[in-house]
Amino acid sequence: MFDHTIPELSALLRDRKVSSEELSRLYLARIARLDGALNAFITVDAEKAIAQARAADARIARGEAGPLTGIPIAHKDLFCAKGWKTTCGSRMLADWVAPYDAHVVEQLDRAGAVLLGKTNMDEFAMGSSNENSHFGPVKNPWDPARVPGGSSGGSAAAVAARLVPAATGTDTGGSIRQPASLTGTCGIRPTYGAVSRYGMVAFASSLDQGGAFGKSAEDLALMMNAMAGFDGRDSTSVERQKEDYARDLGKPLSGLRVGLPKEYFTADLAPDVASCVTAAIDELRRLGAATVEVSLPNQALAVPVYYVIAPAEASSNLSRFDGVRYGHRAASYTDLADMYRKSRAEGFGAEVQRRILVGTYVLSHGYYDAYYLQAQKVRRLIARDFAEAFRSCDVIAGPVCPSVAFPIGEKASDPVQMYLEDLYTIPVNLAGLPGLSVPCGLGAHGLPVGLQVIGNYFDEARMLQVAHQYQLATDWHRKAPPGYGA
Repeated sequence: MFDHTIPELSALLRDRKVSSEELSRLYLARIARLDGALNAFITVDAEKAIAQARAADARIARGEAGPLTGIPIAHKDLFCAKGWKTTCGSRMLADWVAPYDAHVVEQLDRAGAVLLGKTNMDEFAMGSSNENSHFGPVKNPWDPARVPGGSSGGSAAAVAARLVPAATGTDTGGSIRQPASLTGTCGIRPTYGAVSRYGMVAFASSLDQGGAFGKSAEDLALMMNAMAGFDGRDSTSVERQKEDYARDLGKPLSGLRVGLPKEYFTADLAPDVASCVTAAIDELRRLGAATVEVSLPNQALAVPVYYVIAPAEASSNLSRFDGVRYGHRAASYTDLADMYRKSRAEGFGAEVQRRILVGTYVLSHGYYDAYYLQAQKVRRLIARDFAEAFRSCDVIAGPVCPSVAFPIGEKASDPVQMYLEDLYTIPVNLAGLPGLSVPCGLGAHGLPVGLQVIGNYFDEARMLQVAHQYQLATDWHRKAPPGYGA
C-alpha cells in the first residue's frame, strides 16, 4: 500500500477498495510509528486530516472525485494553512497559527487532497542540509546519520520513507531538487511564476518557487495540475492558459535533443555520482533521444551571484519580523531598539542571521553598485547562456548534486562548502527555469543519486515526459530506503 504512486492509490479509492479515511489513518499510524527517528514533521493533526478524508469520501461517493481526491499529502511548513501552525522552522514563528490559506494550499484542498501535517525545513528555507531548523535536523531515511538535503528536507524524507504519498516544497536555489536527489524521490521546481507564491513565506522573492515531491513523474504531473495556475494576489504569477502536465507522459523520446553542458562533468562531480548520471543519459539514448554538447560558460559564477542576491532579498523580506506585530518577542528589554535587537537575535538562528547580515551589507550605501548590481548583471548572463543552449537542444540533463548525502554535521562549520552543494541547481533559479530530479541510481554507501532534467520556460510537460519514459525503463524510483518499504 505505502509503495503505491498517486494514480495507483487513486484507482483503489475510485474502486472503493479502500476509503480515504482508512488510507489517512494508515499513513497517520505510520507517521506516529516511524517519524520519531526522522523528525520529518513539525505538526501532525489527525483530527483535521480525518475530517478532510471523510469529506473526500463523500465526494468520491457522489462521483465528483479527481485524481488527488482522498490522497494524503503534507505541506512544507512554509505554506500558510488556515488553523495550522506555520513555523518556517524558526523560533521566530514557533507558535504562529496562519489565519489564511496559501494559494497552493487552496488549490490542493479544492482538488480533494487530505493534509496530514506540516514538514520540517531549514529555517526560513535557508540551507542545503535541513540542519538549520529550530526543531532539530531531519534525518535521511536511507541513513539516519546523514542529511536529507534542504531546505525542503522534511517533505523529501517524508515521501522517501513512505510517510505520505506526496508533499509540497519550495525551491529557491535547489531546495526541492537537491533533497529529492539525496533521498531517492522525484521533485519538481516549476518555471518562476507558474505556481503562485501567495501565502508562501518569502525568503528571496525573485528566486522562490513552490513545487512538489512524489514517487514518480506521474505523481508530479498530477500535483502540478492542481497547484499551477494564475493568481491575481501574486504580482509575479504568470497569467496563461491552464494546461495538463500529464499530456505528454506517454510520448516516446524519439527525436528529443538532450543537451549535456560540458561544465557539469568536471572534477567537482564525485565519480560515483558521475557514473549514475552517465548511465541514465545512456538510457535516454537507448530510448531514442539524441545528445548534444552545450555550454553554460557562466556556470561557475552562479553560486557567488546567488549568495549576493538571495541574502539581499532575505534581509528585506525578514525585516518584518521585529517582535511587534507577530512572532517571537524578547521577554525583557529597555526600549524599542533593544526589543528589536533582542527579539531578532533570539528568534533567528545562526544561518538566517548570517544571510541577513550579508544581505544588508551588499545593499548598503557604497556597496550596492559593487556587489548587488554586478550580481544582477551576471544573473542576466547566466539566463542568456541557457537561452543559447536551448537553441540546440530541447532539455538539458546532468547531475543534481556533486555528491551523495553527507553526514550530519560534516559541513555545518564551513558555510562555503555547504553552499557549493547547490552548484548545479542554483543557475536554474537565477534564470527562472523549470527543473526536476529523478532517481537514477545508487552511489557510494548505497545512497541515492538524482538526474536533473532542465526545461525551457513553461516546458514542464516535456521534462515530465523525459522523466516518465526513463522511469518506464528503470525502477530506481521504486526503491525504498532499507526498512521503509511496504
